[in-house]
Amino acid sequence: LMIPKTKGKIIPIEPSSPSAAAMSRFVRRLAGIPWRQIAGEASSVGLLMAQGLCAVHVVSEHVLGVAFPRGPSMLPALNMAGDVLLTDKVSPRRGWVGPGDVVLLLSPEDPRKIVAKRVLGMEGDEVTYPVDAGNSDATKTVVVPQGHIWVQGDNIYSSNDSRQFGPVPYGLVKGKMSYRIWPPSRIGSIDSKE
Repeated sequence: LMIPKTKGKIIPIEPSSPSAAAMSRFVRRLAGIPWRQIAGEASSVGLLMAQGLCAVHVVSEHVLGVAFPRGPSMLPALNMAGDVLLTDKVSPRRGWVGPGDVVLLLSPEDPRKIVAKRVLGMEGDEVTYPVDAGNSDATKTVVVPQGHIWVQGDNIYSSNDSRQFGPVPYGLVKGKMSYRIWPPSRIGSIDSKE
C-alpha cells in the first residue's frame, strides 16, 4: 500500500486489487493477536512438560521401572518374549534382594547388556550347581564371596549365568522384578523359588 502525503495529511489509499485487500486484512488480524500472551503460555506448557518428563525419568530410573525380558533362560517363569514386568529399583539399594528373587543386572560379560536371572545365593552362602546339566550329573559347590550374589536362569539348559561367569558383584543388580503386568493371562507376582 502506498500512502501519499498531501499537505501534511496522510491519506490511505484503498487497495485496488482483491489480493492487496486480503493482505491488508491479514496484516490487521496479525496485529490484533496477543503474541506475548501466546508465547508466555507456550513456554509455561513447555516447562511443565519438561518437568513431567524429568519426573518420569527419575521414577523409572530410581523407583519403579518397566522391563521387557527376552530369551529362553528364564523359562518357564518368564516367557521367551512378550512379558512386561514392573521392576523395583529401591530393593537392590536397600539390600532387600534375597534367594529366589528374579533380578535385572548388568551382564558381567557385556556391560551394555541387561539380563534377568534368579538369585540362588547371597554372600557367604554355599551353592551347589550342575557343572554340565545337559551331559552329566556332576555338581560343584562354591561359597559366594562377600559383596556378591549367585544367579542362574530357571532354564539351566539354555542360560548363561554364574555357572559360566561366577559370582556377580551385588552392585551390578539394577532392579528386582516383582510383578508381571502383561500378558493379561499371567498378571500377578513373579514366583519366588527358594
